[in-house]
Amino acid sequence: MAITIKTEKEIEILKQGGKILSEILKELAKLAEPGISTGFLNQKAKEMILSRGGEPAFENYHPTFMEKPYPAALCASLNNVVVHCVPKDTIILEEGDILKLDLGVKYKNLFTDSAITIGIGKLTEEKQKLIDVTKQALELAIREVKPGNHIGDIGFAIENYVESNGFYVIEILVGHGVGYAPHEEPNIPNYGKRGEGPILKPGMILAIEPMVSLKGKDVQLSKDGFGYETLSGSLSAHFEHTVAVTDEGNEILTK
Repeated sequence: MAITIKTEKEIEILKQGGKILSEILKELAKLAEPGISTGFLNQKAKEMILSRGGEPAFENYHPTFMEKPYPAALCASLNNVVVHCVPKDTIILEEGDILKLDLGVKYKNLFTDSAITIGIGKLTEEKQKLIDVTKQALELAIREVKPGNHIGDIGFAIENYVESNGFYVIEILVGHGVGYAPHEEPNIPNYGKRGEGPILKPGMILAIEPMVSLKGKDVQLSKDGFGYETLSGSLSAHFEHTVAVTDEGNEILTK
């Protein structure tokens, strides 16, 4: 499947959907506190998407890398679970947890994707550093998004910064194209070499998402059949933005 180029009109719609997505993630972050269930956050996420004229992009989505359709609007992954954990009323947030909220919105038939990592209550310095480094890795990656650069430049920026801070990128989990579907070409690994991979062109829409672990890059499928958790059992963090390649450089559509 070829890498798609979106029109200016489509990018404007994606920007509208991305604004909705950003607002909802901020609202969910305010709701997430000790004693709250991830099932409650999922319910609120779906309500907020529908009330703003969108649709949940993930609910009943069945990508090739999943055995069955994803059953929720929100991915809510705690601590050692990196991504794709199904929210449940029985999963209760506790003081000191690291929570990853990953959400997709379909708005006017176009898709945006974004994720944040937040601390529940007070965090240790190590946990806060993990979150801060992962967030900064995304910012550094986005600086590499401009016409003429390569996908490898994005991965290099992430890997170089993460490893310089003593952490590990999860290599098997990658970013991706987005827009006409929740996942499109190209894959965007969180590692790479400068000057390698597809060349970036105006109109490409990329979901860039560093996923970082404290102690090792290997993951395994969770018992729920959807989530991926660190093999070492160590903590992880995840940030994601949907970004458009523009003539001048880039534009973040989910801020």
